[in-house]
Amino acid sequence: MASETDSLERYKACMILSGAGDALGYKNQEWEYCKSGPEIHKQLAELGGLSNITVELPGWPVSDDTIMHLATAEALVIGKSSHLGRLGNITVELPGWPVSDDTIMHLATAEALVIDSNKKDDIYRELCRNYVACMDDMKGRKPGPTSILGCKQMSPDNPLNGWHIPFNPTGTGCGAAMRAMCIGLRCPRPDQLDDLIAFSVESGRMTHHNPHGYCGALASALFVSYAVQNKPLREWGKGLLDTLPLALKYVKKQIRSAADNDDAWFYFPAKWEEYLEERELLDGTSDPKWPENYDDPAVRDKIYKDDISSDGWPGRRGHDAPMIAYDALLAAGDNWEELCSRSMFHGGDSDSTGVIAAACFGVLYGYKGVPACNYEKLEYRARLVILGEQLYHKSRP
Repeated sequence: MASETDSLERYKACMILSGAGDALGYKNQEWEYCKSGPEIHKQLAELGGLSNITVELPGWPVSDDTIMHLATAEALVIGKSSHLGRLGNITVELPGWPVSDDTIMHLATAEALVIDSNKKDDIYRELCRNYVACMDDMKGRKPGPTSILGCKQMSPDNPLNGWHIPFNPTGTGCGAAMRAMCIGLRCPRPDQLDDLIAFSVESGRMTHHNPHGYCGALASALFVSYAVQNKPLREWGKGLLDTLPLALKYVKKQIRSAADNDDAWFYFPAKWEEYLEERELLDGTSDPKWPENYDDPAVRDKIYKDDISSDGWPGRRGHDAPMIAYDALLAAGDNWEELCSRSMFHGGDSDSTGVIAAACFGVLYGYKGVPACNYEKLEYRARLVILGEQLYHKSRP
């Protein structure tokens, strides 16, 4: 059993390494849009290898993935009480009478015990505000067109349902998946699965209102929760397939665009079932079967493109961004360099696959084998550290 200090450090590592994986896969747009994994590996070698890369501005910014992941995490740790009450002639309020860490921890405990529907609505409103606001920090970060459209369609000033947008037949991208890992930190326990499903679906369809898109958010969040639980990696894929019917039940219960969502539901589980069957992981009891010569980046590029991707750009969609991340985690184990090779340095949407894989790695292994230069000077590192701490305390039973 991990100690409390160790668990807290892994929460922080999840947030920090997710940003590092994003920045490494992005390389200031260069590697995200490079279509050749071998070429990326060649450039990496010319830079002196992974241990010689200092991830810092201006050359290694985070992409839209981390900006939107920050927006998600900051909504999940909201708290809005300032006027605390009155004692005789003393008004106990801010700024003169702040609460101490005792009350902050007590609040975190209480809020972790139950997330009622009203609290969820508060978080959805905050997610809506944060997603729209974070579009102001997208210069040079290449946000996806579906994320941009969804943020334009949302209405943060509408407190009732400003986060509702229409069903989008083309909302199949990875933009929901790349920003949802922290939901697994907020709702890590099996008894919190209903909350994890609700947060994943609703945060995802604020921009990607299509199950091919928002089920990617569910996969990313669920995998991080499995990492917190120390669930064996070989069981994660089956766990996702077992959870998808619960997510569909939730979507139908919400009524919104239920028929459209039901009609479009089949693709995501079908692709995952196909992948798990190919790896011989459908029952979650055996180790994966790997394609021949899969250690070769050129071979991986071809398989990512032909077998995993649906449009020739691996990692671009809601199903294959977490799928490639999962594939890399299975193959790499606790080897950071191998994880980067497989999830960040390939000819697809490498920052989005990298951000998910690295988040899971951080929970599973902390900073084991990770060169400090890959994360110590990371853009927005301080915010990521604080959010890791806050999410940890929010998640405690």
